[in-house]
Amino acid sequence: MKALSTQTRSIKPAEVEKKWHIIDADGLVAGRVAVIIANILRGKHKPSFTPHVDCGDHVIVLNAGKVRFTGKKMNDKVYYKHTGYAGGIKETTPAKILEGRFPERVLEKAVERMIPRGPLGRQQMKALHLYNGTEHPHDGQQPEVIDVAARNRKNKVSA
Repeated sequence: MKALSTQTRSIKPAEVEKKWHIIDADGLVAGRVAVIIANILRGKHKPSFTPHVDCGDHVIVLNAGKVRFTGKKMNDKVYYKHTGYAGGIKETTPAKILEGRFPERVLEKAVERMIPRGPLGRQQMKALHLYNGTEHPHDGQQPEVIDVAARNRKNKVSA
């Protein structure tokens, strides 16, 4: 029998096997689903996780514009951005974004802020595919369905 190794094995980029996962975000809590997506994009769900290598999987999110917020966050939560000009701070709420032209940006920004900044984070964010409806062009990759609502009762907003 082989003895336990005391060395941590660091995976190389050529050894990474990327899978495809699909999540239906209809009625799910935005922050909770964003954490699950960010962990899959980084590869933290794999035993071969290496922080400096993109070992994460691709994630397809359907109904990304139908995420929910708990409490009064839909109207009270405020997102800020700055134009770069003096006095150019802009603010918006999740309700305005979800009613707007690109409602999937709420979930995209939530996940983006959970991924490390830099070249590796930008590479990992390219593996996120958000769609506002139920149709997606990635059937050829045979994605595995992840039922986020079944993992924890708090992941889905009822009523």
